[in-house]
Amino acid sequence: MNDAILFTVDEGLARLTLNRPARLNAFNSDLAHAWRDATAEATSRMDVKAILIDAAGPAFCAGGDVIEMATTMGSGDEITALAEVINAGIRSLTESAVPVVAAAHGTTAGGGLGILLSSDYAVVGSRSRLGSLYANIGLTPDLSVSAQLARAVGQRRALQLVLQDRLLTAAEAVEWGLVAEAVEGADSADEAGRVRARAEEIARFWLAGAAEAYGHAKRLVRSQPERTFAEQLSEEARSIGASLATPDAQARIAAFAAASARKG
Repeated sequence: MNDAILFTVDEGLARLTLNRPARLNAFNSDLAHAWRDATAEATSRMDVKAILIDAAGPAFCAGGDVIEMATTMGSGDEITALAEVINAGIRSLTESAVPVVAAAHGTTAGGGLGILLSSDYAVVGSRSRLGSLYANIGLTPDLSVSAQLARAVGQRRALQLVLQDRLLTAAEAVEWGLVAEAVEGADSADEAGRVRARAEEIARFWLAGAAEAYGHAKRLVRSQPERTFAEQLSEEARSIGASLATPDAQARIAAFAAASARKG
């Protein structure tokens, strides 16, 4: 891994910090490969039970680094190959049984939306703005935006966003269901800190509770489109049976039964 992503693990929480603040954390080759490697490690480590994605500097993620596209990439094939590297990280997150929270202060645009949508719970600041903006430079959505945006906000709203030169306000993003909540701060720097703190609070809530159950609940919801209704019912039945056999579930069920007996 390189310094384009800062990666730490603390008491079950993996933190991935996008670290190209001078370029608004736009993806170049270094960040793409660091992202792929960090997400693969975070989702494969047995000691990681929750993941937090945040970013250095004034913005969450501006998508792809257009300047580098213009100056160092000679063909569309190179951009396609780089997108596939980033896609590997997106799949690591969305296909895992580890819940992911994003702290997305500032601006999130283009492929940055795909990074945000790869989280299961997103917190933004009240000053945050979120949008597509691909067509402004003659490009089409990538990094899972076309795959995940309509699932999150509905097809009509997804089309409104990708077919307009528009940035949603934080309030609109919450109303649309694109993000879970918006946090206010005294100024942009204070707000960014509060967004990170709230996202960590959410992650610590998962860790303090039935972390594995939260993770598999996320997996069930995320993977549902791959199955028919009947197949999903069967997977739910299999999953709840498997979770019942875990020591955590056994202890929690016993504690619940004991508390109920005392009340009775």
